[in-house]
Amino acid sequence: MKNQKMYEADDKMISLIRDNYDLLQMLGSFGISLGFGDKTVKETCEDNGVDTYTFLAVVNFSINGYGEFDSDERLSVPTLLHYLEACHAYFLDFQLPYIRRELQESLDERESLAKLILRFYDEYAQEIRRHMKYEQKTLFPYVQSLVEGVAVDDYNVDTFSKHHGAADKKLRELKLLIIKYLPQDGQHNNQLTATLHDIYENEVWLRQHAMVEDYIFVPAIRRLELLAKQSDVTRNISDMVFKAGTGKNSEALSERERDVIVALVQGMSNKEIADHLCISVNTVITHRRNIARKLQIHSPAGLTIYAIVNGLVDISNVKL
Repeated sequence: MKNQKMYEADDKMISLIRDNYDLLQMLGSFGISLGFGDKTVKETCEDNGVDTYTFLAVVNFSINGYGEFDSDERLSVPTLLHYLEACHAYFLDFQLPYIRRELQESLDERESLAKLILRFYDEYAQEIRRHMKYEQKTLFPYVQSLVEGVAVDDYNVDTFSKHHGAADKKLRELKLLIIKYLPQDGQHNNQLTATLHDIYENEVWLRQHAMVEDYIFVPAIRRLELLAKQSDVTRNISDMVFKAGTGKNSEALSERERDVIVALVQGMSNKEIADHLCISVNTVITHRRNIARKLQIHSPAGLTIYAIVNGLVDISNVKL
């Protein structure tokens, strides 16, 4: 039965753990150290550099199993990314080897069925490891790029979602095999029962981990994808229209070139600009060629926008 209590930033962290001891591992994945005394959730998170809102979102979702995250812009993707990476490290480096050691101690490896159960577990562990390694190699670096505002054209979170499924069928079969294989020996029976309990807990943890990814992490990535694409478009326009002298092959505009831009914005022809600035028409053409090369702007409309944004002309003096 779900707790149904929604924890808040002002609640004591010790109360949260006392009511939900299974969240202890979650604290470690968030990078929150024990020994927080009577501090609130907010104080504990701030002391450990963890976004409080995101921490509570994951905690309350894990406890109660519901939440609306599709449009929740308050979630911190860096905090989620750090949490999931730490979860993977915990599961791959500790949990999988730990349960295998328990199985070895609980089973008599001289018996054929025991060997088969261990082999079955190894196949399950390999499947989980392959899935998590894929996320570490492909998904997490992609998300880090999005956090930095860089859109990646050849990948998106829907590609991940299509291949994201909990590898739990083998785990269910493993539990059934163990239940049917419980030995008559009392000592081994107790060891195997304890191991079976840990496997059940492991299954709950994995299911919860997958749900956090599907219902919190994936929607947050989709929002980042949209923002990154918007930012990329804005950046391209800015580079093309507003920036001068910042590219590898570009140079700062000369004062005469700025004069030519102002004259062009005012609607003068090449001949009129030449007369106005007391230079030849060929010199005007050369200036215009240099302006286009430096700014990567070739149209009168683009030059008008550039001139307004950079304060060369007042928008009130421009015919729109």
